Amino acid sequence: MIAGMMSFVACGPSAEEQAAEQARLDSLTADSIAQVEAAAAAEQTRIDSIAQVEAAEQAKADSIANAPKR
Repeated sequence: MIAGMMSFVACGPSAEEQAAEQARLDSLTADSIAQVEAAAAAEQTRIDSIAQVEAAEQAKADSIANAPKR
């Protein structure tokens, strides 16, 4: 039984392989976070653009409402 346990441990990945796999996972995580942040920034840009259009429309409506009546 002990020999079986020793062979199981000996067949596992080396520390170097484990470190390489962890580095790969960390890189994937960082890439995923960067994609989410980029998408959030793009969404915020879209929201800001809509707000600018709405503000311009409101200014136009206010200008029309405040125009002198003929």
